[in-house]
Amino acid sequence: MLNTLRNMFRPRATAPLPAVPSGSRYYVIGDIHGRLDLYNALITAIEDDDASRPDADTHMILLGDLVDRGPESAGVIAATRAWQAKRSVRVLAGNHEEMFLNSFKKPEVLRHFLKHGGRETVLSYGLSRKQFNAMNLDELFALMPQLIPQADIDYMNDFEEMIIAGDYLFVHAGIDPALPLDQQKRSDMLWIRDRFLDHEGPLDKVVVHGHTIFDKVMDCGNRIGIDTGAFRSGVLTALVLEDDQRRILQASQTDGGPIEVFQGERA
Repeated sequence: MLNTLRNMFRPRATAPLPAVPSGSRYYVIGDIHGRLDLYNALITAIEDDDASRPDADTHMILLGDLVDRGPESAGVIAATRAWQAKRSVRVLAGNHEEMFLNSFKKPEVLRHFLKHGGRETVLSYGLSRKQFNAMNLDELFALMPQLIPQADIDYMNDFEEMIIAGDYLFVHAGIDPALPLDQQKRSDMLWIRDRFLDHEGPLDKVVVHGHTIFDKVMDCGNRIGIDTGAFRSGVLTALVLEDDQRRILQASQTDGGPIEVFQGERA
């Protein structure tokens, strides 16, 4: 009887927190959308943060949507390629990269792309506003292969669809909760919203995603959304994962003022 009572009141073991592989450190960056200024500030903050901490197997992951809406998409692509030459940087495909790549196929697809932030991307590759405004859709479509370097097109075509590290899965938009990870569709990983966002049950991994804008990092237990709307809010977020710990780094600009970097100890 005494042993039975002891067992009844013994503290229950808590489930282990999700973790990345031991000895590793991950910096996961949300949707950049052409905000090269915030991106450069966040790269500097990440490098400083990593250098200030014990040595680790460090990786950077970009959750997609590097391009569109903000003013310097071409610069973001160039900065990412330069960073990859020095560090372990992996890039996921976002729906805006997909729209960009598809815009080379048909003028009507290009029209759709331009309406969803593509105009800013085209201008970032050196076309002036005056030149852009003087062109009709067919003329711009014919110019696109000359304007956008083939190296950048090939580069974006090679972006990954999902990355797994320990108990975490990194993907641009999310996953179909009804399907195992090895059966996920590209269209869902780049575009899904409600079926994923409304799912409250457990998932195979804790999904870290962008695509859907939140005012702050959204930790729902089964998923963590880190798209803080850099192109309109002036806040670009990185989630830092090490062992079972989480932190955030943010580059922030208010009303055209100086860019500041903030750090939080828990997402």
